[in-house]
Amino acid sequence: MYTDLLQYIFSGLTGGAIYALIALGFCVVSNTMGIVNFIQVDFVTLGGMFMFSALFALGLPTVPALVLAVCLVALVAMVVERVGLRPARSDNHLVLIFLTVGLSIILRGIIKIVWGKNRMALPPLTPDVPVQILGASVLPQALWILGLTVVAITVLTWFFHKTSLGLCMRAVASNPTAAAVVGIASGRIRLTSYAIAGALGGLAGVLVTPITTLNYDVGVLLGLKGFAAAILGGFGSFPGAILGGLGLGLLESLSAGYISSAYKDVVAFVVLLLVLFVRPKGFLGK
Repeated sequence: MYTDLLQYIFSGLTGGAIYALIALGFCVVSNTMGIVNFIQVDFVTLGGMFMFSALFALGLPTVPALVLAVCLVALVAMVVERVGLRPARSDNHLVLIFLTVGLSIILRGIIKIVWGKNRMALPPLTPDVPVQILGASVLPQALWILGLTVVAITVLTWFFHKTSLGLCMRAVASNPTAAAVVGIASGRIRLTSYAIAGALGGLAGVLVTPITTLNYDVGVLLGLKGFAAAILGGFGSFPGAILGGLGLGLLESLSAGYISSAYKDVVAFVVLLLVLFVRPKGFLGK
């Protein structure tokens, strides 16, 4: 029983780390623009697709392919913000949210045209030989997911607390009006927030697709769970996104292990609704 529980915990932390990365992407855009960026789900898909092309079309080694895939998704995210969102004549948040839904559908259609509708397989970052940890068998890909998630969170924390651009983004998130008064360029902040969100979504896609299937809409369910994790932790809160992602992953894994894998998605969202009934702003929301 102890070994099974440990196995479920490692599995839950692996999935939770992916949800946390996606939730952080939602929070970055929400804090700087005040909207829910539903294009985030397609950034996850693009990460896997670019990784697939870098490995098999360009023949790059794993590490350069990973870096290239994440950078390309960040670049696509910047183009989406600059061409798709910035020309909008309305500053109404609801209008912009619906605009991200439309852009998400367009981007998913482009992905379908470029890469097709067939399911593809992405190899793990290292050979898939299980590692024994305290009696539980853990795939190396799961360790890569956990390790690179910690690295991404560390870099993100450093960026927001130690760089001038990161401090400007925190200022915009705290008080947009005051930030505009002191001359902080909102356009650059929005562009950077989308680049970061794209990089986080792309990294999540690169890491998760070797243990799932890769197709044009693989990011939809993962993105929705990342959105749920962001809400669960407190939408806009970075610590809340991490807590919500890990909590949701553990909840899914334990419910699949002790109840039924058929109901793991249902259980996760039911608990999310119950939490929101008690605390609508999430665990760490203000």
